[in-house]
Amino acid sequence: MNEPMVRVREFHKRYGETVAAKDISFEVQRGEIFALLGPNGSGKTTTLESLEGLRRPDGGSLRIGDIDPARQPRRLRNLIGVQLQTSALPGAMTVEEAMRFFCAYHGVPARDDLVERLGLAEKRRTQYGQLSVGQQRRLSLAIAVAHDPAVIFLDEPTAGLDVQSRVDLHALVRGLRDKGATVILASHDMAEVEKLADRAAILLRGEIAAVGSPRQLTAAGDRRTRISVSTQEGSLLVRQVKMPFAEVQAPKDGYAMYLSAEPGRAVAAILAWLDQAGDALLDLRVERPTLEERFLEITSSQTGKGAQP
Repeated sequence: MNEPMVRVREFHKRYGETVAAKDISFEVQRGEIFALLGPNGSGKTTTLESLEGLRRPDGGSLRIGDIDPARQPRRLRNLIGVQLQTSALPGAMTVEEAMRFFCAYHGVPARDDLVERLGLAEKRRTQYGQLSVGQQRRLSLAIAVAHDPAVIFLDEPTAGLDVQSRVDLHALVRGLRDKGATVILASHDMAEVEKLADRAAILLRGEIAAVGSPRQLTAAGDRRTRISVSTQEGSLLVRQVKMPFAEVQAPKDGYAMYLSAEPGRAVAAILAWLDQAGDALLDLRVERPTLEERFLEITSSQTGKGAQP
């Protein structure tokens, strides 16, 4: 993965007095899943739509392979696949008709295998307007990838999907990546990004605030580990006991909570204290900071607002 498939250099876009993107630069390698994260108004939708050829940049350059999205839309259409956050087909169009129509547009055979893989086989003759929200989302994904595009844009791909459908979609996306496709993912689901993305960029107010793998992003923040302890007698909760090598936090859901930069020593101290107190351990959890926590840390530090629990 050393050949950039997507290149964004000093991308600038404004709407009147509002700057939506300010000198954004990043590259996405061939065969990489890259996530764009950010709160509403951060510039990620503007960036995605410009890469998809729906908007023209006011400055900088965008490339998908060797294609300029704004200037070469005909070459672009077969190179990319797009699943929008909100989209709709004619209400009377069936799943089967939709697949055949879009495959014909791209000049490829209908992909019945995708219809089946995404759990829509029994809905082949069902009209779009009669599908559930989750089924509509699965159909839009099937249409987006039916022509085996080199670059796939997914905007909130699992919104409205049940757990099994999310698992199936994640497997499909990984399979596309393994075959060499480049995937650009926009999602508010940080757990999903941690599972899927090779790298991610966090956008704030039209600028990139951080970029790296999910592990790199979380490691760059508060490095302390969270320790959650549940005991039979709840002695740690009653006394709000302070421990060496750890900072006590407010209890949560019946667990005593600690943060520690030395979790091994902190856990040993907690267990020793419980043994002396004669209180039996029910559950012990040692967890590194999540991408969601790191995201809130970055956004709160740059907006001046405290992170929400």
